Amino acid sequence: MTIGLVIFDCDGVLVDSEPISIAVLRGVLAKNGVAISETEAYDRFLGKSMATIAQFIEGDFGLVITEAHREQIRADLFHRFEAELEPVPGIRETLSELNIRRCVASSSQPDRIRFSLRLTGLLELLEPHIYSATMVKRGKPSPDLFLHAASEMGVEPTRCVVIEDSPAGVMAARSAGMRVLAFIGALHAARPGFRDKLAGLAPDAIFDDMRELPSMLARMPAQPSL
Repeated sequence: MTIGLVIFDCDGVLVDSEPISIAVLRGVLAKNGVAISETEAYDRFLGKSMATIAQFIEGDFGLVITEAHREQIRADLFHRFEAELEPVPGIRETLSELNIRRCVASSSQPDRIRFSLRLTGLLELLEPHIYSATMVKRGKPSPDLFLHAASEMGVEPTRCVVIEDSPAGVMAARSAGMRVLAFIGALHAARPGFRDKLAGLAPDAIFDDMRELPSMLARMPAQPSL
């Protein structure tokens, strides 16, 4: 069975944004009396939607994330993205070389996804096939977003390969019945124990150079590993 679709996460796969995002979120929470360590923030929030994060914050700390909080996070994040955001090394070359249909499926909101991709010069290589967790009932680690993306693209889940950088994303891809490659070439993936955490979720492979992706896809078995 040939690969019919490559589904890219955005943050930490296309753009090296996770350290910025975690720092901004922790900063806004600290201003509102919630102190959370960087390690806990990565463990709890990486790869998850703002709706899921807000549920955790309210349940564990009693802070209701209001629209004002969301606007502050968005403003701070976009400001820092404009100054600091970079594409993942090698991703532009990879997208230009890839001869398989592709799309983006991210926990971020649509405007943030497009803003990130526009800043890093990647939007033209991925538009209009961009899907957000806001389009489904449940975010990652539930499979809903990946299944939605596959359905919209008209490709069976067993013919999809997901490129993910977070445990929540790897779990979502596996739950969707898709093959998944875990990418550890972004800055946050250098954190101690991160590779081992991903390996424990049994992705089809782990890689750290995005330029290797086309050849990895070409070598994948004809049948899914599930």
